[in-house]
Amino acid sequence: MTIEERTNASLVTHALARDTLSRIRDVETQQVSFRKGLVKLGRICGYEIIDGAMETEYVPVRTPLTEMTGERVTGLENVVIINVLRAATPFVEGLLKAFPRARQGVISAGRDEEAGMNERGEFPITIDYVKLPQITPEDTVIVADPMLATGSTMCVVLDHVLSDQPDPAKLFVLSAVSAPDGLLRVAEQFPQADLLTVAIDDHLDENGYIVPGLGDAGDRAFGTD
Repeated sequence: MTIEERTNASLVTHALARDTLSRIRDVETQQVSFRKGLVKLGRICGYEIIDGAMETEYVPVRTPLTEMTGERVTGLENVVIINVLRAATPFVEGLLKAFPRARQGVISAGRDEEAGMNERGEFPITIDYVKLPQITPEDTVIVADPMLATGSTMCVVLDHVLSDQPDPAKLFVLSAVSAPDGLLRVAEQFPQADLLTVAIDDHLDENGYIVPGLGDAGDRAFGTD
């Protein structure tokens, strides 16, 4: 298992995850390669969640030659993936390669850049659309957003995900890059969530952007400004 525990978060240290993240960070990486990189990163992170957090069971298997005991992952039919539109769409596409039977939810959420950060380092968040499946106590819920900066968006998203729903068996907040401030905010407000990221970056700048970061993931993935 290539997941390491850090303060307020767990870090995916798989070599291919680090390699892929380095490639999409590069300012010279173009739209198609960036989007494909996010898909690949989502798939790797999905496999790491399976390896690190899901149980297996022994089952009888009959091969063409004999009978044996094999091993299968349990709980794959009880996975819910929440796509934080729009940047998470290719990231979730990769997750679905690891969890093809997952139920999906979408939340369109964005911070008010014109309002700016308040004195607590938070942005006002606008929610434009919410469509979520029913969550059960047996579910593993993965809320995916490639960038966790101030944590403002993620906290509002988690409020919607958990509102009027039973607590899931496991709750993951998954990102490609995170800032320490955002990880701390989410950990304080949602201690039941396991925060999982490929990189914990240095800091947020005065505009609330992750440094070194990877730019605006949505714009780079979809070719918009």
